Amino acid sequence: MKSFRKLTLILSCIGFLTIANGFSQTKMVGGAAMYPSKDIVSNAVNSKDHTTLVAAVKAAGLVETLQGEGPFTVFAPTNSAFGKLPDGTVDTLLKPENKTKLQAVLTYHIVAGKYSADDLMKWIKKGNGMTELTTVNGGTLTAMMDNGMLMIKDGTGNISTVTIADVNQSNGVIHVVDTVVLPSK
Repeated sequence: MKSFRKLTLILSCIGFLTIANGFSQTKMVGGAAMYPSKDIVSNAVNSKDHTTLVAAVKAAGLVETLQGEGPFTVFAPTNSAFGKLPDGTVDTLLKPENKTKLQAVLTYHIVAGKYSADDLMKWIKKGNGMTELTTVNGGTLTAMMDNGMLMIKDGTGNISTVTIADVNQSNGVIHVVDTVVLPSK
C-alpha cells in the first residue's frame, strides 16, 4: 500500500510539473496568451499588437504556409513597427497588384527552422559578434547583440530590436521585433 501511495504521489508530481511547464512556455503578446500548442497564425490573430502583420499575411496569401508544419522562426513586427514605414507604404503593399512585393517583404522576416534566442546568441558569440541568417525569400539578416539586446540588421542597414523573444509555437517560434526589416532588392 505504501509503494502504491508513493507511485501515485510521484505520478501526480510529474503530471503537475508537465502542466506547469506548459504554462511557463505560454507568453503574453499584444494582450493575448500565445500557446505553444497553436500554430503561428492561430496565435498571431489574437495579438492586438500584430493586426497589421496578420492583415499583410492574409493579403500575401501566406496563411496556409504559416499554419503548415514548418518549423519557422518568424521575426514578427508590431503595428508600431509598420507605423515607422513611410506614409502609405503599408496601404500600397496591401493592394492586390503588389502581392509579390508584399510576399517578398514578409518572407524576409522568416527563417526556415526553429531558432531560440539562445541559439542565435550562441551563433553570435561564435561568429565574433554577429551571425547571418538566410531568410525564406533568399535574403540575409544579420543577428547581433547590443547592450544585452538581440538585434536584427536587414539588407538596407536598418536595425530592429527583439522586444519579446522565444514565443514558442507548434510549428516554430516568434521573436517580436520593433522595426520592419527590408530586403536590399
